Amino acid sequence: MKRTGSEFGKQHKEVVSPYTDPSAVSGPLPEGQLINEDLAPTNLEQRTWTLWNLASLWVGMSVCIPTYMLAASMIEAGMNWWQSLLAVFLGNALVLFPMLINGHAGTRYGIPFPSYVRSSFGIHGAHVPSLLRALIACGWFGIQTWIGGLAIHEIISIVWPAWRQLGGDAAFMGYGLPQFISFFIFWLMNMVFVWAGTESIKWMETLAAPFLLAMGILLLVWASSKVGGIGTILQKSDALIQSQSDLPFSKFLPLLFIPWLTAMVGYWATLSLNIPDFTRYAKSQKDQVIGQGIGLLTTMPLFAFIGIAVTSATLILYGEAIWNPVTLLARLTAEYDNPMLGLLAMLVLVVATLSTNIAANVVSPANSFSNLLPQKINFRLGGLIAGVIGIFIFPWLLLDRYQTWLISYSGLLGAAVGVMVCDYVVIRKGILNVRDLYSDVGQYTYVNGFNWKALFALSMGILVALLGKVSSSLQFLFNGAWFSAAIVSFVVYYVSMRNTKR
Repeated sequence: MKRTGSEFGKQHKEVVSPYTDPSAVSGPLPEGQLINEDLAPTNLEQRTWTLWNLASLWVGMSVCIPTYMLAASMIEAGMNWWQSLLAVFLGNALVLFPMLINGHAGTRYGIPFPSYVRSSFGIHGAHVPSLLRALIACGWFGIQTWIGGLAIHEIISIVWPAWRQLGGDAAFMGYGLPQFISFFIFWLMNMVFVWAGTESIKWMETLAAPFLLAMGILLLVWASSKVGGIGTILQKSDALIQSQSDLPFSKFLPLLFIPWLTAMVGYWATLSLNIPDFTRYAKSQKDQVIGQGIGLLTTMPLFAFIGIAVTSATLILYGEAIWNPVTLLARLTAEYDNPMLGLLAMLVLVVATLSTNIAANVVSPANSFSNLLPQKINFRLGGLIAGVIGIFIFPWLLLDRYQTWLISYSGLLGAAVGVMVCDYVVIRKGILNVRDLYSDVGQYTYVNGFNWKALFALSMGILVALLGKVSSSLQFLFNGAWFSAAIVSFVVYYVSMRNTKR
């Protein structure tokens, strides 16, 4: 049975004082088209995520195939191993700041991202950044689901070798029937967790985190023992560099390091927007701050290092760099003639991809699509919509282009982050009127539900970033798209809103 707006309001009034000023809610939340059970503020009973749950969330999201391949791809482009790891660490550290600020709002008020962003963009204008985030997540959902499907394909092939010949020579866009069936199987696995809800996601992430870390470390130990130690591996890593290794520092920084740093920030730029979707369940601000810091700043550099080390080891062992862990693990299975090893390895990849995909790419669009029509679309249906879109973006075509994908969309999301951070920290000093976030008539209605100043600031941030695509002298704006867009949108929004009555 669904609860009414009044019931949501009574529920929230009981728990608001431990997190915020009670004056932020003046009476029960209103009934109407802006609220449902999934978008309403969380109550104390729902605040079950501890520091370790949030750290596990980031472990589960960071330990995945794109993370494994990212730093190795930087080396291939022209950076050495420590420059690549520095880009990974700095990118994570920089994106952590807006992550913690927006996460603060989620924990303080118990609200998800679509409800939170209404304060800056308006109750209807919020759909713009919300859907930008959702559509990008759908793209990543498709990519990760395709990768998970490849692991499923390998698992079935180990158990049933004839699987590879299923469908004969028939192919669609370069892939056969077994790959597409495996893709659909993994897609269904994702949808099971969508149907079960956020508590199942917390449970999965908490169980998966230590398992994934242990498997990654075991892979590193294997590589090190096979080639004579970490030192040998790192020395050989320079052989992975295929271009631009002789760039002087004056050109290396703007032409190579900053674009990759931007890509690294863009990697989690999506989560820097919708992190309230998770921190709304945190028990305290301490839990969300320390949990995120521990999980994000340690796990991703570690797993990126594992990717560098193991790829370098394959160059020594096999005379070629094997970037994709799926390919490597399939080769090891054949080499050791041990089907159980192959099954275990592919199971690790399935768990890693599933834990990343659900948290990073399903929760946000599920809430965003629910926000479009709260009375008709709930979290489950929103997640299903995201899953269907993830199929029809043809992710097997996006996979080989994900660096350009990262850099391109990170500028868009940087502009949204600039507006949100300025609004919450500078304009509102962290004080939101929760009732008005769910009201058709309130301070966040602005002009017919749109804050045109926020949308203008967003547009200016995006425009400035795109100037780097049309002028070679301004290329640095696009190479650092997230930074340029965020700074411009922050400044424009502040100038336009500083004298606005709140």
